[in-house]
Amino acid sequence: MPDHAHSSDPAVQAQLDRLAALSPGRDILGLERIAELCARLGNPQDNLPRTFHVAGTNGKGSTCAYLRAILEAQGRRVHAYTSPHLVRFNERIRLAGTLINDAHLAALLEEVLDVTHDLQASFFEVTTAAAFLAFARTPADDCIVEVGLGGRLDATNIIPAPAVCGIASLGIDHEAFLLAPEPGTPDDPAVRIAWEKAGIFKAGAALATLSYPEPLMRIIGERAGAVGGTLFSEGRDWKVERAGDGFHWTSALGSIGPVLTTRMA
Repeated sequence: MPDHAHSSDPAVQAQLDRLAALSPGRDILGLERIAELCARLGNPQDNLPRTFHVAGTNGKGSTCAYLRAILEAQGRRVHAYTSPHLVRFNERIRLAGTLINDAHLAALLEEVLDVTHDLQASFFEVTTAAAFLAFARTPADDCIVEVGLGGRLDATNIIPAPAVCGIASLGIDHEAFLLAPEPGTPDDPAVRIAWEKAGIFKAGAALATLSYPEPLMRIIGERAGAVGGTLFSEGRDWKVERAGDGFHWTSALGSIGPVLTTRMA
């Protein structure tokens, strides 16, 4: 949703003012508008580097930050799309390790907004399309994309073939959107939330999750099976244990330790 973003750059602010005026699509989940918007831009979501798609109620931003740090420590160039920003709107789009600059951001937003005149696209849909356009045009090794709200009907779910999909912690959130009555969806609120988040799973992707209560794991497993993804869950397939000032990673693929050397609080 719009967050009254401001910029000291007049060109960026002009586009942020256009973003803030968008309505009524802002309160309607769905992939139809973002699909049409991306089509008008040449479908940039089809030309991203290796992509990690991360959902969750809490912790998805931290997961994206840790993942980016791990990849960049290997010398890889990493795009990242996260939300919301803390100080500057530019924080939402990181190109090959660097925050997008004002001139580039203003031009991208203008390009996307100029083709949305009849779509009633939302603030987040326009921002997502701009990020994908930037990512498709800028060489990088990896791309990290944080879900905005939910998963199944979130604008970021236009990504066709992520390499890895992940879910952080789960809880009841955004009830007005994610628990709205809909035929064919789970009745239990917690299970419905898990079902919505697992909607980012795609065929051929590795599906990384934490350990959740059995009903949630069951629905996630069903969602994974439906698309033919490989489920990689905490406890069954991997675990992380404290090791001094860091952590020790163990999985069916092997062990690494310590994987972090940051002192724990």
